[in-house]
Amino acid sequence: MRDFSDAKAMAKTMRATLASKGMSISHSEALEIVARQFGFDTWNIMASKIAGPADTDIELQPAIPILRIFDEVKAREFYLDFLGFAVDWEHRFGPDMPLYMQVSRGGLRLHLSEHSGDAAPGGTALVFMTGIKALHAELQGRDYKYNRPGLEKQAWGLQLGVIDPFSNRLRFVERNES
Repeated sequence: MRDFSDAKAMAKTMRATLASKGMSISHSEALEIVARQFGFDTWNIMASKIAGPADTDIELQPAIPILRIFDEVKAREFYLDFLGFAVDWEHRFGPDMPLYMQVSRGGLRLHLSEHSGDAAPGGTALVFMTGIKALHAELQGRDYKYNRPGLEKQAWGLQLGVIDPFSNRLRFVERNES
């Protein structure tokens, strides 16, 4: 059985059937008739319903936290040298303008911004992961004197927290196997 998403095909079929009986209507007239059959006042109203996304078309993507930074050199030292992220891209509106860049490691992407309106310092990003003991060992082996994160056992699993030079927190969590 057809539904309103098949309205154009229905209008075309109606026109062909009427034409075979010697009756002629325009395509727009056929669309208006089909719209009224579905309880809509006009084709335009019905068309807007057809074009709108259905719940099954909704697909949410992973969020990308925006973290406020104030010093490019310190940000690179922390995110690239200490945490092992790579720069995916950088943007500035012009020379001597604030930096906005994306860094990533594995499936995690972060946006770092010097723009004052993008984020407030002191936020927290929760990062679920596997291999947290290896990450802990890697970070302990780096020569970064400002941060020596400890591995904490929590009821939900293992947690490793780091704080960047701008008071932003990254909380890495490996959930218990249940």
